[in-house]
Amino acid sequence: MDKKTDQTFKHKLAEKAAFTDFLLSKLLADTPDIQPRIRQAAQYTLSSKGKRIRAAIVLWSSEIVAGRVTNAAEIAAAAIEMVHTYSLIHDDLPAMDDDDLRRGRPTCHVEFDDATAILTGDALLTLAFELLATKVENSSSAVKLIATLAQAAGSSGMIAGQMSDIEAEKTDGDIKTLEYIHINKTAKIFQVAATMGAIAAGAKQAEVQALSQFGLKLGLAFQIADDLLDINATTEQLGKTAGKDEQAGKLTYPALLGVEKSTQLEKKITAEAIDALAIFGDKANVLRELTAELLGRKK
Repeated sequence: MDKKTDQTFKHKLAEKAAFTDFLLSKLLADTPDIQPRIRQAAQYTLSSKGKRIRAAIVLWSSEIVAGRVTNAAEIAAAAIEMVHTYSLIHDDLPAMDDDDLRRGRPTCHVEFDDATAILTGDALLTLAFELLATKVENSSSAVKLIATLAQAAGSSGMIAGQMSDIEAEKTDGDIKTLEYIHINKTAKIFQVAATMGAIAAGAKQAEVQALSQFGLKLGLAFQIADDLLDINATTEQLGKTAGKDEQAGKLTYPALLGVEKSTQLEKKITAEAIDALAIFGDKANVLRELTAELLGRKK
């Protein structure tokens, strides 16, 4: 990606992030009866400036299939960011990764307290599904979106990956365990973002399958890149504490395969993600640009 194209894409991503920020703020404001301290903590964490990559994938997938961002895609984008934010809040807790910094700001439990952080995460997770159930106009689409997100984020998805990640700390590990952790902990949420965008746009089964495969491969490549950044980037670049994986004895691709082989694997899986978009032709160029951007990211 040349410099001009890179800047153009970054502008596209920034637009999607700003739109997602607007959606999250509006949906939170429109939800009555949230306990005041929980609302304050939710607003604090949701307003932390992230790239909103998962939401962008939902929105772009909808545009690729339907030519526009549907109402269902808007709600799905907000829901997946709420689920992602809840996972970060809980992941940063002392009982988990015990981190004081997230997106360049004090983590939720540091800014507030452990109990508030736990309950705020719970609230965001629950609210995500409430929004899908009540705000998506087509009830059939709503059910599909709820089931798809629940499977990716639940006990056989993200939570399973996080539990296995903890169990694998300070062990020698193996490639099978490592793939299980990263597919479930990270890649499935990317997969569900693309899948939800397709569902929200009324995609055909072949289109859903292609975007699902793209999301899974992109998510795995993203996690490998994240593992590499943890040892190569600074705390200032990351917006979170650098070197935490090594300190905690985490099972990562660099720890198991080394930096060179991990980098080669990241490039291979990234190419597979791009190949999955073939059926969409030029309509999927924005997702190809996203893939290139994530491959070369420094933070």
